[in-house]
Amino acid sequence: MKEFWRVVKFVLFSASAGLIQIGSFTLMNELCHWPYWVCYLTALVLSVLWNFTLNRKFTFQSAANVPIAMLKVVAYYAVFTPLSTLLGNYLVSTLSWNEYLVTAINMLLNFVTEFLYQRFVVFGNSLDTAKKPPRS
Repeated sequence: MKEFWRVVKFVLFSASAGLIQIGSFTLMNELCHWPYWVCYLTALVLSVLWNFTLNRKFTFQSAANVPIAMLKVVAYYAVFTPLSTLLGNYLVSTLSWNEYLVTAINMLLNFVTEFLYQRFVVFGNSLDTAKKPPRS
């Protein structure tokens, strides 16, 4: 049952990160008219910082060393980001796919793979190790 609630929390926090990502992407895309990859990368970074912070504290309740945990997340994004950026840019710029469809596909792929990576690699050995404040 604990894992079920962990997934629910991850979904909710990821949804909030998704709103940040699509909101910032839309602002940059519509107001600044920057290239797809600039909008996507900037929005992705904002989303990742938000998502990592909330999930470490509330979903995985990890007391793991934050810089090390963040380096593990950076390693994930060192693979995911170039692949999703290059493929997304190709789909939008060369094949004329809708940039919002491509962003949504990337967000779904990111959601599934990031949960698995964070659950088993980043926080796997430190799940539920954060101290909870005493109840009054």
